[in-house]
Amino acid sequence: MNRIEICRPKSTDKQKLTQFFTTVIQDTFAKEGISLFHEDLKNELETKNAYLQSDFDSNGTERYFLIAKDGQEIVGTIEYGHSTELINRTTGGALRDVYEIGTVFVHPGYQRCGIGSLLLNTMLLTFLNRGIEEFCMDSGYASAQTIWTRKLGYPDYWLKDYWGEGSDHMVWRRKMKDVPIIFRGILNDKNSGGSYETTNDQL
Repeated sequence: MNRIEICRPKSTDKQKLTQFFTTVIQDTFAKEGISLFHEDLKNELETKNAYLQSDFDSNGTERYFLIAKDGQEIVGTIEYGHSTELINRTTGGALRDVYEIGTVFVHPGYQRCGIGSLLLNTMLLTFLNRGIEEFCMDSGYASAQTIWTRKLGYPDYWLKDYWGEGSDHMVWRRKMKDVPIIFRGILNDKNSGGSYETTNDQL
């Protein structure tokens, strides 16, 4: 891993991002033991591509993406936009006017190296710069729920067995003043160490 750059996606990144989404979603479904849910996988991919297109079409107004690059390779994504219909339905509309952070994806070969935290913290700085005082997140993946519970604490909404027995859905609502923003100078790299930089165009 070389220097990690956090930046806004360009239209020329679209094909790479589509492949990136496919790789991460397939890997996630495999790890969650739901690879046979082909229609769900297809819908998830279509949703992420639609969010990306919404970013391009609205110049970041409707959906706003940041990407992490290692050289020319896309290794991570994060975005925010209006809270989804799923969040609104499962919370009784309580988060209808709260921005949602989503599509926090890290390439399987780069996971557990700090890239997800780097993306999240950069997005939180974006919120501070834009005067956004609170946000929400949701997850139906057990592996992601463990990570977000560790980072954000106990979820505000915990829907037991929402996706079937043993498959819960969780939603977090957090105020910016309650979430620490911590940057570390060196990303954890299993092989060679590395550094990162952020660019000003996302703030």
